[in-house]
Amino acid sequence: MLNLFNRHNPLLDEDIIEWIFNCYAWALDQFDRSVFFNETILVIPDNTHFPGREQSVEGMANLIFNQVKQYAGMAHWPTHLINQSDAKCQAPGSLPVEINGALRGKSALIDLSHTETTGNTLSFFYDPQQLNSPEGLIAHFAHGLSYHLASTAKAPPPGGEDYAPIAGELTGVFMGFGLMFANSATVPRGGGCGGCAGQGPVRQAFLSEEEATYALALFCVLKNIGANKAVGHLKKYLRRFFKAAVKDCEQRMKNYSHLKLTDAVNH
Repeated sequence: MLNLFNRHNPLLDEDIIEWIFNCYAWALDQFDRSVFFNETILVIPDNTHFPGREQSVEGMANLIFNQVKQYAGMAHWPTHLINQSDAKCQAPGSLPVEINGALRGKSALIDLSHTETTGNTLSFFYDPQQLNSPEGLIAHFAHGLSYHLASTAKAPPPGGEDYAPIAGELTGVFMGFGLMFANSATVPRGGGCGGCAGQGPVRQAFLSEEEATYALALFCVLKNIGANKAVGHLKKYLRRFFKAAVKDCEQRMKNYSHLKLTDAVNH
C-alpha cells in the first residue's frame, strides 16, 4: 500500500527519537554545556578543517588524529596512536587515564598545570587502509575519543550501561562530528577481530545512517546552525531526510526547551 493518507509517519521510531533527545540532555549535563554552546563547531570534512598533508601513512594518520583531538576539545588528553599492522590485535580495556581538571574545551588548555593526568596514555589503533576513507577515519578517531569521554560520565546514559556503546557514538555527534558519522555509517568494514572495537579498514558503527543524521539535525538545531551549512556535505540520499529531521527537531523543541541556551554563540 502507498499510504497516501498517512503523510505524518515519524522519521524514526518514537523511542529512538526520545532516546536521542535524552542522550543530548545527558551529554549536556555531563560534559559542560558551555563548551558545547560556546566552543563546539560543526566539523566539515574538507581541506579547510583538515589542512595539510604528510608523506607517510603514520604522518598522515597522526595529522588527522591531532586535528580531531583539537576539534573535540581534547588536545590535552595523553594519547598514543598505533598502526594496527605493527601491533597485535588488542581488546579495549577500562579507561586507563584520569583527567583531574576540565575534560574538554579551551579552559583545559589555558593553563595545563591545572589539568593533571594520572594513569597510562590512551592507545588508539588504526588500520592504514582507513586512510582510503578519510570521513570514516575521522569518525573512527572521533568515536574513540568520545567513547573515552563518555566513560568519564558520573551518571549512566539513558537506558543504562547497556547503551554505553551507542551513547559513546552519539557523544561524537555531540562533539561536532555528525557529518562524518552519518556519511560513514554503512561503509563496510573488513578484517580485524571482534575485540578491536571497529579497527577494520573503515569503522564499526553503532548508530544507523538515519539515526546519526537525525542526531546531526538536533546538533544543528541546538547550535542554531542553518541546515544549508551541513546538507551539502551529506551523501545525496541523506539530504532530504536531514532537512525533514531539522524540521522535526524544531517542532519538538517546545517539549525540550531545557536543552537550549539563549546566549549560545553561533558558529
